[in-house]
Order: sequence, then C-alpha cells, then structure tokens
Amino acid sequence: MRIVIMGCGRVGAHLANTLHRDHEITIIDRSPIAFERLSPDFSGRTVLGAGDDPDVLVQAGIREADVYCALTNRDNTNIMGSEMARELFHVPRVITRIYDYDREDTYHHLGLETICPTRESVRILEAMVTP
Repeated sequence: MRIVIMGCGRVGAHLANTLHRDHEITIIDRSPIAFERLSPDFSGRTVLGAGDDPDVLVQAGIREADVYCALTNRDNTNIMGSEMARELFHVPRVITRIYDYDREDTYHHLGLETICPTRESVRILEAMVTP
C-alpha cells in the first residue's frame, strides 16, 4: 500500500517507522530536522515542503497514494491538505488529525475521516477519574 504522511512530528514519525517495512511510505515535513525522528533503517521517502501545497503533494506521490494521513499539529494545514488529497487527487482514504473537537465534528460530518486527540484524551481521562 502507498501511504503519504504529512507531518514528521512524534506521531507521524512513529507511524512511518512502524509501517515502512510493509508499505511504501512517503513523509512530508517543512523542517529537515524533523526527519531525524525517523529510524536509521527507515526505507521510505522524505519530502521537504508544506503538505498543503499541491506541488509538494505531487512530489510526494499523492497521485498514486492509497492513504493520506494529515498529522501536523496545525488543524488548518491538516484540513487543507486532506481536502486537496480527497477532492483534487482522489485519494481513496484520507485520515485527518484535528485538535479542536468542534471543528472535528464539522469536518467529520463533511466526510473526512478524522481523529481528535483532544476528544480521545478527555474520554480516557474521564474513564480513569470516574469509577
């Protein structure tokens, strides 16, 4: 499977390090230093640039991608990149991390497959705090 990951922070790098042995991974980040989070045996590709820039997405192989994961720490960047992947490049599966839970609901209802770490953290903490 061909997977394009936008964001080589802790989550994006860990996902890339986990999946690169079984899938064709390309990871995009604005900072060359971010790629230092990748393991020494990472066999995927790295692309320096903004993942909400169509030219960078093409360079990353978005036209052949089966999955696009938007995992930066910026909601607007994740939403823009995901909308481009879905609407412009017709990627079959687009997964978007959104921190603002109100916006997560909106974009989920508009058809984006979303994950909200804020919502999940509250759910887990609530379960830990209450008997």
